[in-house]
Amino acid sequence: METIKIVHTNDLHSHFENFPKITRFIKKSRKESDADQFYLFDIGDAMDRAHPLTEATDGAANIEWMNQQKYDAVTIGNNEGLGNSHEQLDHLYDQANFPVILGNLYEPDNQLASFAQPYLIKQTTKGTRIGIIGFTAPYILTYPLLNWDIRLIQNELPSMLSKLKQEKCDVIVLLSHLGVSMDRLIAKQHPEIDVILGSHTHHLFEKGEVDNGVLLCAAGKYGQNVGTVDLVLDDDHQVTAKSAYTTPTSQLKAKKEDQSWIKLQTEKGNEILASEKVAQIPYTLSTDIEAKHPFITEALKATQEYADADVAVLSSGLFLTDLKEGIVTKKNLHEALPHAIHVMQTTLTGENVWRLIMEMEKNRAYLRRHLQKGMGFRGKIFGELVYRGITIDSKRNVYLNGKQLEMKKEYKIALLDHYLFVPFFPTIEIVGENKIMYPDFIRNVLAKYLQKKYPLR
Repeated sequence: METIKIVHTNDLHSHFENFPKITRFIKKSRKESDADQFYLFDIGDAMDRAHPLTEATDGAANIEWMNQQKYDAVTIGNNEGLGNSHEQLDHLYDQANFPVILGNLYEPDNQLASFAQPYLIKQTTKGTRIGIIGFTAPYILTYPLLNWDIRLIQNELPSMLSKLKQEKCDVIVLLSHLGVSMDRLIAKQHPEIDVILGSHTHHLFEKGEVDNGVLLCAAGKYGQNVGTVDLVLDDDHQVTAKSAYTTPTSQLKAKKEDQSWIKLQTEKGNEILASEKVAQIPYTLSTDIEAKHPFITEALKATQEYADADVAVLSSGLFLTDLKEGIVTKKNLHEALPHAIHVMQTTLTGENVWRLIMEMEKNRAYLRRHLQKGMGFRGKIFGELVYRGITIDSKRNVYLNGKQLEMKKEYKIALLDHYLFVPFFPTIEIVGENKIMYPDFIRNVLAKYLQKKYPLR
């Protein structure tokens, strides 16, 4: 008989406030484990640029912490894959002391991403061969914008499983940053997989879930839980029992020094960002859209110019803090706009511009106080929709830059990719010709605009 213990994390999203407890949990689990073999895996979205230290170090601080935990392998999430430029992702793991297992992200020349390997085989002290594979959510519309070739799981998984069979693997573990629905589908189609460690949709399986004999595991989000898997194997290296559970970090003991460490991570990031000056503005840009100098007015100009568009639309909930008169730093912009959101140029005919504006007007009152979560948004409420160059009269006629819409003419609107992903404006997805402008986040677009308009004196 042989026993194997696996500890796993997922969707940490740079929630450093939980890292001290997770560190101690991992150390204790490793030290006190009576299993024959112990493994530690992370299932992606470990980093999130909403945290100043991650933003300031391009994720290097996250990798440094992961190195200290001695992970056996990780895969990437969309925050690593789409929250970094191609070059940044290429070098994110330069200092990592663990392998990145990722079977569906390729260079345009058909080579697997240079920082990744397609699978990993671990052999236990008792000779069991464990095949580890990893996949990330295939955002086929956005990865190509960063010059990546992202591949669908149904095309890549069968051949990967076939390779593990050729390698005579006794146990197969999938590191899946694919979401709960895909995990269940994979379990249904591939019962030869023993364990799927899940993530991406932030689901929590407190005691695991067995689908078609496959053990599905997931530890929620933000390091609020840590997952543990126990496997029992017979003398022929076949799994005879498997179970899973999660441990809430809120139930783990805090130490006196935790808060000072957590605070230090934020301070280190802010110090780096504050040292990088961007512009010098002559007046405060206010989050209040009725103020003398609304922040959103400058942002609308910036996005319209960046997208080379006729008009622009933004929402007030994006702007979390004022930009104070004087020197503007990267810290100021990061605090104001921490979102993983990009500018998007959308081309529509006049009749579809009209329909989009009617959708916006219909949803305006609801969105004003709507608590918005996800889709790259890191604020609280969606807020007020604000137009630049768009007006509507009492008869619902729409005018762009003072001229009435020509129904068959094409127009370019500066929007955000966020508006494509939320469900309130279906016209964008149904008929829009959408060009998401990677790799810059909206704060980077604004930084370039302010740098040019209000140069440092």
